[in-house]
Amino acid sequence: MTNVVRLTFNPFQENTYIIYDETKECVLIDPGCSNAAERKELERSIEELGLNPVRLLNTHCHIDHVLGNAFAAKHYQLPLEIHEREIPVLDSLMQTAYYFGVTIEEPSPAPGRFIEEDEVISFGQTRLEVLFTPGHSPGSISFYCRESRFIIAGDVLFQGSIGRTDLPGGDYDILINSIKTQLLKLEDNVKVYPGHGPATTIGGERRSNPFLV
Repeated sequence: MTNVVRLTFNPFQENTYIIYDETKECVLIDPGCSNAAERKELERSIEELGLNPVRLLNTHCHIDHVLGNAFAAKHYQLPLEIHEREIPVLDSLMQTAYYFGVTIEEPSPAPGRFIEEDEVISFGQTRLEVLFTPGHSPGSISFYCRESRFIIAGDVLFQGSIGRTDLPGGDYDILINSIKTQLLKLEDNVKVYPGHGPATTIGGERRSNPFLV
């Protein structure tokens, strides 16, 4: 069985995810830890579960989702994996930090590998299907675990809301299309773990999300 641990970090209240299974291998998705205390919390959570981090993934590269990339990459000796279309977003990190008044202690490393659309991220006994879900950012991707019925959706879909599209590279029509063609094709009982806020379900958002009904 594949398990999901959610940790909430940084001033943007971003959700960082640790995904693991019975093999104790795990992947880190969107580490947003921005200071020593948050980095220690991530490290402690991994240690207490006896996990072995084997991959470092970003759903997208907005500042709140990458503040812990440098720590995770260096501490666990992992190459960063992102979609290639997120390169401009990652390259603008320092400019974005200045705009939001956020201090970056160590910039994110460059990606060591690009994630392809429709590929499968494998670790332990777990398979995460990559869904291409742009709109919030140019190369946003979501990670769908078919066997355990959940999706890590980044900032694409939230409980009762959707990702903002007023940042560079955002596009409202593309985002809505991504949600309708990639996420709403999933069954109602699939649990959605968003980049901010509480988890929800595909069925719940299909029925009541004001942006989708």
